[in-house]
Amino acid sequence: MAWALKLPLADEVIESGLVQDFDASLSGIGQELGAGAYSMSDVLALPIFKQEESSLPPDNENKILPFQYVLCAATSPAVKLHDETLTYLNQGQSYEIRMLDNRKLGELPEINGKLVKSIFRVVFHDRRLQYTEHQQLEGWRWNRPGDRILDIDIPMSVGIIDPRANPTQLNTVEFLWDPAKRTSVFIQVHCISTEFTMRKHGGEKGVPFRVQIDTFKENENGEYTEHLHSASCQIKVFKPKGADRKQKTDREKMEKRTPHEKEKYQPSYETTILTECSPWPEITYVNNSPSPGFNSSHSSFSLGEGNGSPNHQPEPPPPVTDVSLKLNNLLPTTTPQEAQQWLHRNRFSTFTRLFTNFSGADLLKLTRDDVIQICGPADGIRLFNALKGRMVRPRLTIYVCQESLQLREQQQQQQQQQKHEDGDSNGTFFVYHAIYLEELTAVELTEKIAQLFSISPRQISQIYKQGPTGIHVLISDEMIQNFQEEACFILDTMKETNDSYHIILK
Repeated sequence: MAWALKLPLADEVIESGLVQDFDASLSGIGQELGAGAYSMSDVLALPIFKQEESSLPPDNENKILPFQYVLCAATSPAVKLHDETLTYLNQGQSYEIRMLDNRKLGELPEINGKLVKSIFRVVFHDRRLQYTEHQQLEGWRWNRPGDRILDIDIPMSVGIIDPRANPTQLNTVEFLWDPAKRTSVFIQVHCISTEFTMRKHGGEKGVPFRVQIDTFKENENGEYTEHLHSASCQIKVFKPKGADRKQKTDREKMEKRTPHEKEKYQPSYETTILTECSPWPEITYVNNSPSPGFNSSHSSFSLGEGNGSPNHQPEPPPPVTDVSLKLNNLLPTTTPQEAQQWLHRNRFSTFTRLFTNFSGADLLKLTRDDVIQICGPADGIRLFNALKGRMVRPRLTIYVCQESLQLREQQQQQQQQQKHEDGDSNGTFFVYHAIYLEELTAVELTEKIAQLFSISPRQISQIYKQGPTGIHVLISDEMIQNFQEEACFILDTMKETNDSYHIILK
């Protein structure tokens, strides 16, 4: 049985009008999309999107930062879209970070012609490790005594001024630089990501770090405390060449993915741009108090001593009372307190805390490998040589004997009697003095001979060496450099009228 529903005339008219409007709307969809009339800005102007926009910080889009820091290392291709970039670094390898000035014309005019200070830090990326950062770094210090987490490669860096590192802050370095000049700093990260993993059974994933840079300008008191800009990036540190292998592995994995899957990942960039972030919370450490500089033979920066934080300067060592310590000799009977004094006097203040309970006997029992493992290669070798009291050997040693009138008469008698009994006759013997030369110059030899005769070097006019057939050859620097080691000479003196002497080496 069929049912038929009859609509009134007015309802039929309404229905036909709705159908026409609907058909018209469908016919226009393709034209609008094809003609490009669809505007995303119109959609974003809706109230629902305006409400979300209001929660974002103003002027965040197209914001030009005053500075930009670029790490010259490639980013990983295995990072998904909208995730933060990840960069792999090799342990101990020098990586360049370019410090770029992006200020607009007239922006921050107060720093024109002035220096700014940048503080570099390597910190933990995981929040869990950030809460225990102090304990983590102290554990690393105990396992790697004498080493640092972050260093600056000063010979390769350009434009940095007064680089400094505090011994108590292993993961922090700082320096001054001029934004108007080219500045590139090369950093070295000495810790690896797997050193801070909870369980170490091999093959575990290492924890990520962050490289953060905070830049400050000078205030009215000359202290760099006014914050200008901060930026950071995420890194992982591998053993030497491990970063290259990891980068290659990620690249091969991405090549095996389908084009649709590749669209979900970021491309690998040749450099890493540090993104803006909040300043590091430990602002109390940012001051102008002196901190130790880098000990590098390639730089002329001032060096400092100390083992305290920037806000707590180390106390001066107690006065030395023991005679052996005044002579820089460490004896087995030296007490731990006297050993601390000895370390201060010999410029090993950094390691006084490590050797707090060590007596003289304890320090002297340390082998060369022990000291290098505790203090690192450079300071370890220096400390080992100081413990063993090793003196620097002279470059040349010669022996001289002063000839007298009595010796001449004895030599004439020996020649007449033709006695050649090892240069000794009638119960006489020759006494020689050792002269140690370092510079191997005629001036140095003159000073040493004058000291031997207890006269002024100005009283020695010339020094000659007796050559073949009795000729007198003037001593020069080149001749001294060709002297044989432990050569023996007899000194003959010829006095002149003006109270000066000629010395002849026979």
